[in-house]
Amino acid sequence: SMKKARDVREQLEGLCERVEIDPTTSLDKKDGNKIRNNDDDDAAAATGESNNFDPILKAITSGFFYNTAKLSKNGDYQTIKQHRTVHIHPSSVLAKTQEELPQPWLVYFELAFTSKEFMRQVAPIKPDWLIEIAPHFYQESDVLDARKKKMPKQRK
Repeated sequence: SMKKARDVREQLEGLCERVEIDPTTSLDKKDGNKIRNNDDDDAAAATGESNNFDPILKAITSGFFYNTAKLSKNGDYQTIKQHRTVHIHPSSVLAKTQEELPQPWLVYFELAFTSKEFMRQVAPIKPDWLIEIAPHFYQESDVLDARKKKMPKQRK
C-alpha cells in the first residue's frame, strides 16, 4: 500500500508540474479562490483553523459521481439511482462516527458484497455538487428532497 501511495504522489506531482502549480499550495478555507502556501499551515494550526477539503472531495465526486448514496429516513443508506440499500463498511472511520454524526450524503469507491452490501472508501459530499458536476446524470429532483426533508433520528 505504501508503493501505491508513492505512485499516487508521483502522479499528483507530475500533474502539478504540468499545469505549473506549486505542489505545496492549497486553497484557503475562508476564500476558495485564494491560494496559500502550506508554510501558512503552522499559523493556521495555532489559531485552530484547518484546511478546506471541499475541493478534494469535489474532485473525488467528479470521478465517482455514479457511486453516491444518501441517508434514508430509517437510517440506512440508499444509492441514488438504483435505490439499493447499502451500509458503510465497518472498517471505515465514518462507520465509527455514524452514531454521533451521520453523514447525509456519501460517495464511495466500491461496493463489497458479504452478508450486506458495504460501501468501501467513503467520503461525505454535498448534494449540490452532483448537479454541478454531472448535470447529464443527476436532475434537480434527485437532490431536491435532501433540502426539504428532516434528517433521521439517531439510532440508539
